[in-house]
Amino acid sequence: MTSRNLLLHICCGPCTLYPLRTLREEGLEPVGFFYNPNIHPYREFRKRMAALREVAEKRSLEVIWNRDYGLREFLREVVFREEDRCEVCYYLRLSETARLAKELGHSAFSTTLLYSPFQKHDLIRDIGETLARRFGLNFLYRDFREGYRKGQKEALELGLYRQPYCGCIFSEQERYDKKFRRRRKGP
Repeated sequence: MTSRNLLLHICCGPCTLYPLRTLREEGLEPVGFFYNPNIHPYREFRKRMAALREVAEKRSLEVIWNRDYGLREFLREVVFREEDRCEVCYYLRLSETARLAKELGHSAFSTTLLYSPFQKHDLIRDIGETLARRFGLNFLYRDFREGYRKGQKEALELGLYRQPYCGCIFSEQERYDKKFRRRRKGP
């Protein structure tokens, strides 16, 4: 893989810092792709784009932006499948990344979702590899979780906006609705 043949799906600014540094240390120069139809509410979507814009400027990262607020698309896909929403969400974002990577002539794609200890890595990897076969690409799996604390510290030092939940309307409820959390835990 040549140094600019990787399209990196990016969920937000803070989650970009450590993976970007690691990939560059490996000799890769990824092109970022912001595509996150799951993020709710709209203000949160805008805050995450602004934080990534800061990272892109400070770290000289080229980013392709999908600025469409895709909540309706996300909800149409996830309705009545709320318990499997992460799988649906990963598939939406990674399939669009793979499609664009193929269109732009990249040989591989990956995602900053692999940085978070709160994401389902095996599922992301399975979806990524399935899509890679379909599109004739490589899915670059890296377990970036080891750098989670370093990246979060760097985000704090840079004064970046750090989101308090994954992004979707359901994760927002899980984060802030204490009654909901108690019901899910059971008696």
